[in-house]
Amino acid sequence: MVSETRAVRIAERIYRDLAVIFVTRIQDPRLTGVIVTDVKVDRELSYATVFVSAVEGSARAPDILAGLEHAQGFLRSELAQNIDLRHFPRLRFRWDPTPERAEAMERLLSSLEESGQDTDLVEPDVNPDEERDE
Repeated sequence: MVSETRAVRIAERIYRDLAVIFVTRIQDPRLTGVIVTDVKVDRELSYATVFVSAVEGSARAPDILAGLEHAQGFLRSELAQNIDLRHFPRLRFRWDPTPERAEAMERLLSSLEESGQDTDLVEPDVNPDEERDE
């Protein structure tokens, strides 16, 4: 078992190296436009969970995840060559809907601003120290 700090450092290294591999080495058309959003490594270094997203959104998620599962052996061997570990963790891929949610939230806020509605929260003029007149 490794320390949590070391697991985080390994996850960050996998994140950076995967980003480079996706840009320079992957030729599978299913994996074009894939973005690595996060990597989590368990403390036993058995598994690295890789969270991915794409520019097109979740419409391509099943196709992308299938392509990643197909390329898992290649990706793992490429990473193992660059990252010095006795046993390299197995890769698990998960879809990350966070970028899509952020974009939807931004569109909602933009539409509220365009419609003229005030998006600031207004606090009532109540002073808790004042006595109420009854």
